[in-house]
Amino acid sequence: MPKGSPELTNARKEEIIAACRKLYETMSFKDITLKEIGQQTSFTRTSIYNYFETKEEIFLALFAREYELFTKDLDGICAGSETLSREELASALAHALERRPLMLKLLSMNLYDMEENSRMERLVAFKSAYGASKDALDRCLKKFCPRLDEKGRQTFLYAFLPFVYGLYPYNVVTEKQRLAMQEAGISYVYMSTYEMAYDFIRTLLGGLQ
Repeated sequence: MPKGSPELTNARKEEIIAACRKLYETMSFKDITLKEIGQQTSFTRTSIYNYFETKEEIFLALFAREYELFTKDLDGICAGSETLSREELASALAHALERRPLMLKLLSMNLYDMEENSRMERLVAFKSAYGASKDALDRCLKKFCPRLDEKGRQTFLYAFLPFVYGLYPYNVVTEKQRLAMQEAGISYVYMSTYEMAYDFIRTLLGGLQ
């Protein structure tokens, strides 16, 4: 790590992460390189290595930011109301997911590569951000679903979390995929992230309470 103020270090990290995010809007994960990311920053490409060793570490930091925002949304749900019905909680959680399309994309498309090609300390930092969101979700369940015991909340979490992994591929279908399904005789009904998440969460809560 280069010498400098913590403010400068954090500012440069954030600039690198922002550059990665911008590229990911129009490029695929596999096509983005450290060179491409460096061209979007105000300092030399080789300086990136002072902060991140691989592009996967940059993506993992971006992913952690998304989980931090998701946690903030969940804490907002918990703090915003004294009581919520099953339908209201399902709607609030579905909206929280709807606001995080980048998180859902990274989760579904590139998680393995990011984790496999990042140093342990980077992975631990990411897992901490992920764990905080899981804890925030559990706090929502404790507050708004008081009849759920610890086992019931665990059942919810370990049904909800795998479900979230599959949201992005169902909601974002390319034209090539549509044509392939059409030729295969598979009907496709579009549902938004909110619609799919709301139906799932409401049904899951109804079965547990």
